[in-house]
Order: sequence, then C-alpha cells, then structure tokens
Amino acid sequence: MAGLLVLVGLIWVLFNFHFILLDAQLKILPKSHFTLDNTFVDARGAKKVRLLLNPELARAGLKDLLEDMPK
Repeated sequence: MAGLLVLVGLIWVLFNFHFILLDAQLKILPKSHFTLDNTFVDARGAKKVRLLLNPELARAGLKDLLEDMPK
C-alpha cells in the first residue's frame, strides 16, 4: 500500500512541475497545465533563448527565473 502511495505521489509531481536544469543548479517551476510535456528541461548554455519561445515554459515563469540568475 505504501508503494502505491509513493507511486501516485511521484506521478502527481511529474504532471505538476517542470524540472529545469540550469548551468549550475536545478530549478523547479509549477506547470500551468496538468501534462507530462516539458517535465525535464535542459536549459544549459545557448538553449535558454530557444526555451523562452516555448509558451508553456513562459507561462510557468521561465523568463523570470532566467532574469534572476546571476550573470
């Protein structure tokens, strides 16, 4: 029973949060929709600019996250 509860919790987390790998850290942003799209996002290096064009990540606040990063 405990294993089932852990599995359901893991699935809930995967459907509700973006895990964004930045150059030196991992950030977690809430999703705007209940989906598995863009659950794990690689935002290292020059890929950051391309990710800003993704409407789902923009709604989740990726732009604000990247602006708050130290240069």
